Amino acid sequence: MAALRGPGGPWVLCLCLCAALLPRTARGLTDGLYCGRRVCYEVLGVSRQASKAEIARAYRQLARQYHPDRYRGEPAGGGAGGAQAAHEKFLLIATAYETLKDEETRKDYDYMLDHPEEYYRHYYHYYSRRLAPKVDVRIVILVTVCAISVFQFFSWWSSYNEAINYLATVPKYRIQATEIARQQGLLNKTKEKGKNRRSKEEIREEEEEIIKDIIKNKIDIKGGYQKPKIYDILLFQILLAPFYLCKYVVWYCWWIYCFTIKGQEYGVEEKLYIIRRYMKMSQSQFDSLEDHQKETFLERQLWIRENYEVYKREQEEELKKKMAMDPRWKRYRRWMKNEGPGRLTFIDD
Repeated sequence: MAALRGPGGPWVLCLCLCAALLPRTARGLTDGLYCGRRVCYEVLGVSRQASKAEIARAYRQLARQYHPDRYRGEPAGGGAGGAQAAHEKFLLIATAYETLKDEETRKDYDYMLDHPEEYYRHYYHYYSRRLAPKVDVRIVILVTVCAISVFQFFSWWSSYNEAINYLATVPKYRIQATEIARQQGLLNKTKEKGKNRRSKEEIREEEEEIIKDIIKNKIDIKGGYQKPKIYDILLFQILLAPFYLCKYVVWYCWWIYCFTIKGQEYGVEEKLYIIRRYMKMSQSQFDSLEDHQKETFLERQLWIRENYEVYKREQEEELKKKMAMDPRWKRYRRWMKNEGPGRLTFIDD
């Protein structure tokens, strides 16, 4: 107290406060990290220069001695208390072995023994290794992508088969497919006589398969029900992403050079591309349109922005007229006017 009252008292007080506010350095081992307050080398009875073989040998000897299943206890230990102590000792031995058998973990532990004051770093390295995933994340991602790709491919095949079965029931396509089958003599083979004669059900099933095969080969199904291709699944799309990116960059540079710098006229493919972008349609959606619709787009020169805006307004007006004449739309407007969405009604118009 006398020192604080002297001339240098305030400075001494400031130094004491700063020392109190600074983080305390670790004076030893920390509970909750590795072997706690015990040194893992001492637990196994080996030196810090011990090799892996020596550490493993020491662990096996101590594990046989303190394993709960083999523990016999000491007469003076006293029953359950001795068994519990042996169990805790065995857990400590196992923790020490797990710490020292791995090179990286052992390196972190040796650093902690040499620099006990850096406890924040020790906590970070200990829990980052302990909570790290046991399986490589890359393997998990690869397996997930493969599973999604397989499901995607079989789902597309199911949709494609549904489209074929539906088209086989449409009179327009069924009649055309039947005429093609008769011209090729495929239906005459199904009606054989003599020993190879079959029942009507077998003949009908075979004719149905022939008609479906002709529809598959003669009709190009587009859109969401098109024939699946293996290059369209997610796995191949990811693998080919760099190729597609380079291809797009080359195509974009070619577009700028030909049509912006040199001022060349658009071809048919380029015109359709610009129209598709104006309509905000994907490639599959645009491909599903009929050929006469695309010809109409070209005749009206919809690749020109002003012409497309006129066409868009015409389509909106036509849609409004159709909705005005639609009975369901009339009922909906009448319901909105009389009842509204905020009222629950069981009246069926």
